Amino acid sequence: MPLKRPLATPLNWRALALAAIVGVTALAGAAQAAEEPDLIFRRSTVFKFLSPNDKLATYAVDDPQVEGVACHFTVPEKGGFKGWLGLAEEVSDVSLACRQVGPIKFKTKFEQGEDMFRQRRSLFFKKLQIVRGCDAKRNVLVYMVYSDKLIDGSPKNSTSTVPIMPWGTGAAVEKCSEFVTN
Repeated sequence: MPLKRPLATPLNWRALALAAIVGVTALAGAAQAAEEPDLIFRRSTVFKFLSPNDKLATYAVDDPQVEGVACHFTVPEKGGFKGWLGLAEEVSDVSLACRQVGPIKFKTKFEQGEDMFRQRRSLFFKKLQIVRGCDAKRNVLVYMVYSDKLIDGSPKNSTSTVPIMPWGTGAAVEKCSEFVTN
């Protein structure tokens, strides 16, 4: 008696769902690669026996529209198996410091409160954002970092300011008010 081969093998839905999540995560990571901040250093804060420790990580990011400004921020990073797999939801505690690191030149006009940097902080729906504004009266760039979620965000935030100062002798000082569209 000949053996019958099934016409189609049953789908393993669990494996298919896992493959889809891995694929979407890989695509999201590839899309964000151009905007990834520079890791400066990490320090462990909570020891985990068989999995990665909880850490604080300090990153640097240059303002893409304002040459001469860099921001450094420190965020907690969850360890454990969920953190290792990228499934842990990160907390909203973030600190921020922005400084003038060269002559300030505005590349384009910008809106008050416009995103300067954005980073995913959980598998779905939560983002860390650094936004930029201009205090025209004082000629100061203002940066604020916060995190938000699709349903409810966090009031935790941090603010840093960068007074626009001459860089070198005889350097002209640009006015941020001339580059704000609102």
